[in-house]
Formats: sequence, structure tokens, C-alpha cells
Amino acid sequence: MQVGHAVAALWLFWVVSWVLASAWADPAQKRVDLRSEARYRVLWLAGTVLMFVPAHGYVGRLRLWMPTLTEAWICVALIAIGITFAWWARLHLGRLWSANVTAKADHRVIDTGPYRLVRHPIYTGLLLSVLATMAVKGTVWGIAGAALLLVGVVVKARLEESFLRGELGPAYDDYARRVPMLVPFAPA
Repeated sequence: MQVGHAVAALWLFWVVSWVLASAWADPAQKRVDLRSEARYRVLWLAGTVLMFVPAHGYVGRLRLWMPTLTEAWICVALIAIGITFAWWARLHLGRLWSANVTAKADHRVIDTGPYRLVRHPIYTGLLLSVLATMAVKGTVWGIAGAALLLVGVVVKARLEESFLRGELGPAYDDYARRVPMLVPFAPA
């Protein structure tokens, strides 16, 4: 299997499985308005489009580096690890998961499993996969896409943090003091 096909297959697996699993979530009791979510969604859309501009055939300024075959397969492994970490977090969150910033019935702070390492482990896993995809591509488009996706994740994570502080109060504040936002073992 070629590296490019492996990268595409991993991302396709994630998208299809994530969409299919979206039915496995409790209904939202409260959510932020669509206008608040529009900022990160625009960043995610633009970043995704740029990230997946094909990398073959680029020379000169658009291709900044070309990983060796070993480096490329290491990137494929990192993409798989990131997707696995995101899935672990999603499964651990269970029916409280939502694609939107919402509160569910019986919403509470989850601080076990991957949520004991970072407050947003789904984003952490996906960012690892995005950065590994950027590294295997080695293009200006890949860097621009990864940058937009990173900013979009931080925007959404901050929106979630603000919303959850309002919904969960001191319990979320305590959790945020103990557990880093996106990078495991970083200072909270």
C-alpha cells in the first residue's frame, strides 16, 4: 500500500465511523447559538480543504520537504495513533458526546480515561493526526491547512470551556485547574 493511500484510508475511516456514531448520543438540552459556532466551523472547513489539496507533483516553493519512506510511514502511524486516541475519548465520553457545543441531561465533568490527561482529548488526537498529515505532505497547503485547523480547534475548545463553566460551575473550574487543555503533561 502506498503512503498516500494509507493516509487517505485512515481519514476516510475516521470520517465515516464518526458520522455513523453520531447517532449514538443523547439529545442536547442546551446549546450555544450557531453564530458562535460559525467561527470555528469556517476555520475547520478552510483548513480541511487546504490540508487535503493533493501533494503529488509539487516542486519548488509549494513542496517544502519530502519525507523519506520511513518518515512517511512514521507519520501514518502517528495519524493512526491520533485517531485511536480521539476514538478512545469519544467512547469514554459515551452518550454525552456532541459535534456541537451542548449540554445534555445529566451533564457532568468527565475526568477519567483520556479526560484525566487533557480536557479535550478528541481534539488532541485529531491535532496529532493533522500535524502528522501535514508532515507527510510537506506542502505549503498542508501547513496552511494545519494552521487553520489548529486555530479552529483552539477557538472551539475555548467556546466549550466558557459554555461548560457556565453549565457546570466550580466543578469545571476545579477540573481546568488540574488538567491541561490540549497537551498531556503540560501545566494546566
